Amino acid sequence: MTVTLAEIARRVHEPDDRLILELAKTEGDLVVLGAAGKMGVSLARMAAEAFARLPGGRTVHAVSRFSDASARAELEEAGVRTVSADLGDEAVIAGLPDAPNVVYMVGRKFGTAGDAGPTWATNVFLPGRVAQRYAGARISAFSSGNVYPLLPPTSGGADEDVPPNPVGEYAQSCLGRERILTYQAAATGSPLAVIRLNYAIDCRYGVLTDIARAVLAGTPVDLGNGAVNVIWQGDANRYALSALAHARAAGEDPLVLNVTGPETASVRWLATELGRRLNREPVFTGTEAPTALLSNAARCFGMFGYPTVSLHQMLDWTVVWLREGGALLDKPTHFTERAGRF
Repeated sequence: MTVTLAEIARRVHEPDDRLILELAKTEGDLVVLGAAGKMGVSLARMAAEAFARLPGGRTVHAVSRFSDASARAELEEAGVRTVSADLGDEAVIAGLPDAPNVVYMVGRKFGTAGDAGPTWATNVFLPGRVAQRYAGARISAFSSGNVYPLLPPTSGGADEDVPPNPVGEYAQSCLGRERILTYQAAATGSPLAVIRLNYAIDCRYGVLTDIARAVLAGTPVDLGNGAVNVIWQGDANRYALSALAHARAAGEDPLVLNVTGPETASVRWLATELGRRLNREPVFTGTEAPTALLSNAARCFGMFGYPTVSLHQMLDWTVVWLREGGALLDKPTHFTERAGRF
């Protein structure tokens, strides 16, 4: 059965019955902060579609600077209320919409190596101010699997009990965000869930798109970081939204949840599989290091079930997307980076 670009795009924001059941355990509106980023539009749309299937007339408020007018238009067409705001302004934070549920997606990664100050301000200072503004609200906050140390592929990846040991300032600032949110949530009585995400895929961008484009262009695929975890963006959205109902209140440690795919996928194998589908022979450079950035999401799957989209489907869809001329974000993941310089 041939899948269309429209069907692939729909699967990024389409809720399932499991998400409906989880969101039914919460009450009131939702604010999505950083809603115009790579994942924010689809997450806000998924929440709005889920709310439409629940009683109560709940609203999703999407907050961003909205430098991309098309993102704002897409959200409004989907029934999401948009709020244009620069969160660097204290007065703006005070005027954000009230809601008992918050998904925090604001972050800065690329450019850190040359200008670290804005990264620390965005990833550490700002979350504390937002947590104060939304005192008492349930918060599901995106973090990164970069907080973990590099581990051998045979380890199965870092689970949530592995002590953080971030490599580089970006990863350090991600851990700082977690610590500040945990502190402020305890002080203000906000139930908190921390989402440590590794490599979401939606065909416009992601590790598989990076590799497939390299294979098509005959550009060598770097094997240094020889294994990765990837997850369909729609599944990552579902897990982050579902975590709202399980966020832990003051007096408890926050719920920490690794969100990624179940496979430890060899980069060499991914390139070979994409090359087979694209009728191209991949070119490689370097050799696999003994460690890689890998996470174990068994806790997440135990709570919310396995992803709905398999790795083979993601490979197939990536090839369809490129062959059919699907839109691309041209935002490389730099998944090959091992020294933490972004």
